[in-house]
Amino acid sequence: MIRKAFTKSLLLFTGLCAFSINAQALELPTESRVPGGVAILPLEGLTSAITPSAWYKGNRVMVLPSTNTAYADTSKWIAVAGIPLSAKPDKKQHLKADGTSYYFQVENKEYKAQYLTIKNKRHVEPDPEDVKRWRREKAKMVAAYKHWSEPEQLPTRFVIPAKGPYSSPFGLKRFYNKQPRNPHSGLDIAAPKGTPITAPSAGTVVDTGHYFFNGKTVIVDHGYGMTTMYCHMSKIDVKIGDVLQTDDKLGEIGSTGRSTGPHLHWGVSLNNTRVDPILFLSK
Repeated sequence: MIRKAFTKSLLLFTGLCAFSINAQALELPTESRVPGGVAILPLEGLTSAITPSAWYKGNRVMVLPSTNTAYADTSKWIAVAGIPLSAKPDKKQHLKADGTSYYFQVENKEYKAQYLTIKNKRHVEPDPEDVKRWRREKAKMVAAYKHWSEPEQLPTRFVIPAKGPYSSPFGLKRFYNKQPRNPHSGLDIAAPKGTPITAPSAGTVVDTGHYFFNGKTVIVDHGYGMTTMYCHMSKIDVKIGDVLQTDDKLGEIGSTGRSTGPHLHWGVSLNNTRVDPILFLSK
C-alpha cells in the first residue's frame, strides 16, 4: 500500500547514528569495476562511530557499516559507488571520505552497438524549443537523482519491476537513424501496453513528469544516493511524496517519448551515476 510521507523534514532527516541502517538485512549489489558498474571500497583507517561522508566525482556516495559483509575484517565502513559509463580504464579513480583519499582502477568493458529507427525525427534532431524543454527536464531529473535521504531500512537489492523479456541491456552504444547518441543507461523490459510496473523495493517518489525523450516518467528515492527511474509509461499511478513498499504499483507500461514500442526503461542511479540494474537484482 502507498503511504503518504509523514513530513518533509522526516524524509530529509539525516541522522548521525552509525548503525541507523539495519546491517543485518544488507545484501550488497554485485561489484563490477567497469564503466557503468559498481565499486565497493573498504574505507580502511576510518574508525569513527559517525558515518563518514564520502564523495566521488563531485557526488555524495553511499557509505555503509561493514557489519555482516565480506569486508568486516578489513574495515569498519564501506563505500558503494556507481562508476560512470564515461570512466576511463587507464585513469585511476579517486574517492574521498572524511579527508582520506582512496583509489581504484576501472577495467575495460566493450558494450555492443544498437541501431534503432525513430519515426519522430524531432526525437533524433530536436528543434530549439525541444532542446530548451529537454534542458529544463534534465535539470529536474538530476535534482531527483541527487536527492539524499537516510532511511532506517536501506534496500540494496531489487526485484524486477515488470514482467517481460529484457529487450535492450544496459550500456548499448545507441544509434538513432544511424546517428550516434548517448549509451543506453538502463535495462529495457518489453511487455504489452498496460502491463503493471511495480516498485522493486521500498522508497519515496521524488519526481514524476511527461518528458520529451523519456515520456511519462517516475523517479523513486531508495536512500543514500540510490534512485530508480521508470520511463515510457502509459499511465502514472503515484505522485511526488508517496511512500512505497515493494510491489506497490507505480503505473503501466507504454511507449511515450522516444520509443519504438511498448516497454519499460528501468534505470538505477548511484551517486547521480546511471549503473547497470542487473547488478542489483535479488539472487
